Amino acid sequence: MNGWLYIIADFSCGERTLESVLRVGIDFIQLREKNISSAEYLRRAKRLKEMAAGFDTKVIINDRLDIALLCDADGVHLGQSDIPVKEARNYFGPGKIIGATAKTVEQARQALADGADYLGSGAWFPTETKKDAVPITKEIYRAILKEAPIPNVAVGGITAQNARIPLECGAHGLAISAGILKAEDPGAETEKIRRILEQFHSL
Repeated sequence: MNGWLYIIADFSCGERTLESVLRVGIDFIQLREKNISSAEYLRRAKRLKEMAAGFDTKVIINDRLDIALLCDADGVHLGQSDIPVKEARNYFGPGKIIGATAKTVEQARQALADGADYLGSGAWFPTETKKDAVPITKEIYRAILKEAPIPNVAVGGITAQNARIPLECGAHGLAISAGILKAEDPGAETEKIRRILEQFHSL
């Protein structure tokens, strides 16, 4: 099975950019909006759902369980300061996807026990999106994978140039934001990273 290509986006990159990566083919697109009203967040979430409807791409909402429910997203991604995974699962039910951020073995163990479907672990490299992100080591990442045997997407500053590093450590997929969305040709960059994933998982 090919690894997941997981895009983390907001509408600041423009709908044309979002459409270009959706057309190429991605497995997940996470909407992560900051510093906007809840009403605007919901409007954008509904718009993304419309845009993704013609593609085999799951829409995940970052942080906001309420927005995910109201726009009927495929799932929600929760950080350590968000609603606990266990509480979200109790409310969300079994039919929706819940992802969790896990930067330590303890966090991974807890997320698995609480019902997370996948984990996101990083930051692998310096990133413009989260300038204060703490780097993860290969040793910790491998320990997280061992402790929580569910899909794990590597996140943080990932580009076509460095994507093989987390994959070699066992990452199931890659979560990418600026490495695709700020490229000169986001669609072409998506294709490039998709090929890396396909080549790696065919080994």
